[in-house]
Amino acid sequence: MASRSDDYRFLQLVDAMASINQKVNLIGVVVETSIPKQSKGTDCFCTIKIVDESYSSPGISVNIFAENMEKLPHVESAGDIIQLSHVQMKTHGRELYALFNKKFSSFALFEGNYSANFAPYQLSPNFRPRDQDKKFIVVLRKWSIDYLDRVDANEFLSLKEIRVGKRLNLMCKVLHSYEVLKNEWVIFIWDGTDAPPVTIQSKLDDEMENSLPLRFEPFPLSRDVLCAFPAVGTVLRVMADQGNEKLGLHLLKRGRWVKFVNMVFELHGGLWHGLLMPSTKLRYLPNDDPLVLQSQRSYEERLSSKWARMPLSSFPWCSHITETDYEDVPFVTLMNVLTDPEVTAKFRCVVRVIGAFPWKAEDFRSPTGTYRIRLTLEDPTARIHAFVYAEDGEEFFDGYSAVDVLTRKMSKLLGITGSDVGTEITGIPRNPPWVQCCIKSYYLDKSDVWGSRNYRIFATKVVE
Repeated sequence: MASRSDDYRFLQLVDAMASINQKVNLIGVVVETSIPKQSKGTDCFCTIKIVDESYSSPGISVNIFAENMEKLPHVESAGDIIQLSHVQMKTHGRELYALFNKKFSSFALFEGNYSANFAPYQLSPNFRPRDQDKKFIVVLRKWSIDYLDRVDANEFLSLKEIRVGKRLNLMCKVLHSYEVLKNEWVIFIWDGTDAPPVTIQSKLDDEMENSLPLRFEPFPLSRDVLCAFPAVGTVLRVMADQGNEKLGLHLLKRGRWVKFVNMVFELHGGLWHGLLMPSTKLRYLPNDDPLVLQSQRSYEERLSSKWARMPLSSFPWCSHITETDYEDVPFVTLMNVLTDPEVTAKFRCVVRVIGAFPWKAEDFRSPTGTYRIRLTLEDPTARIHAFVYAEDGEEFFDGYSAVDVLTRKMSKLLGITGSDVGTEITGIPRNPPWVQCCIKSYYLDKSDVWGSRNYRIFATKVVE
């Protein structure tokens, strides 16, 4: 009969692999976790991957079930240490894993790396820590320092490197979570870089009935939330893919840097968004992680530049299609415009004109001869509608030019090139250039100044 000390003996992972269908006790370094998910039954589950010196690659997955998401392990950082008691070693095809049963298994989570704290920051109700376990934690902490320095250093991309449809690994910061529908959440991530500008596929003739979306979510975020976002760099929306909706995205820790493994990126209305797949894994990073510090330094260097608020893809300078009357005014981003503390203000931005209503030159003016056009503008941080109206339109188009001249100017702004200029072929892919413009904000209703806030282009001229 096994003694009580044998019952709590930890197996190295390489030895646990030979203990199929047996209950074992494990201790290892957590290298990644899945996002908590509702199972097909009543339970919630997640998967964590652990390593130790005996089996550092690829490690062993542990499938953990609990009554609710709060009772699952919530790993603070990759490199933390987990103790697991009475987990059963199982196989599925060629895959070997440990199964955590909520009835008789237990766990405890400890800080990793340089910590001198031996108190678990989370433990399951039936876990009983022992003083003699400290020596195993010390050994793993020492080993994991060198191991984590070697692993994954160059395998993670930034937002400026994302591509459509490919499974990629991304390092970023979680800024916010938002429930778009009941139990369907979107998270907002950022890393200080700009997502790549994309080719616009929409038909200009559809602008009245089906204009390009200003945002991915169905309703605008509150002003308080927007003002908490960084004004430089893309804030990307991320959600669960269809069939994987019941992810605990709201449990992701805001303000934390993470690594997502196997995320897919797609476009909707020319807007980037990320998809979390069933295979997507997560790694929280400590604030002093070298890659986190490097990203923060890069962002601070960008902010220190005179041209920090120009899109990265517009360098060394934007197109000369437009000129403004305020060449010495620093550029700001459209997020700066949206979050400015004054409801009425003036700005100078570098943007792309991705849509126009109306877009045909013969429709630019009202029956009384007044210019009235709504442009859709974007930069890496946001999209807005801005109007070209009345005397600002006269300056924008340099007076009242002939229809063919106006057509050429608008075609340049919209990225319609060559033989397509002035034709009815309005569904062709477009790549609008980066142009500078001045924007002023104003309100329509004194009783709701922020809710009725609009934007106009002024002091800007399209040159041929």
